[in-house]
Amino acid sequence: MEKFIPYEKLSKKAKREQDARRRKDWGGLSPVTRKPENPRAYNRATARKRQDADDRAFCF
Repeated sequence: MEKFIPYEKLSKKAKREQDARRRKDWGGLSPVTRKPENPRAYNRATARKRQDADDRAFCF
């Protein structure tokens, strides 16, 4: 059994190893797919929906 050493007292090398072990796994999730959409970015689908809705309003 390994003796517990607080993180602050670990050597620089041991801290790097521990950080790398923690950072390694996302649990099967991709961090890229978890990112929310940018609300200010141009979205072609919504722009087309708005254009179709405007065209229908002027037809009648």
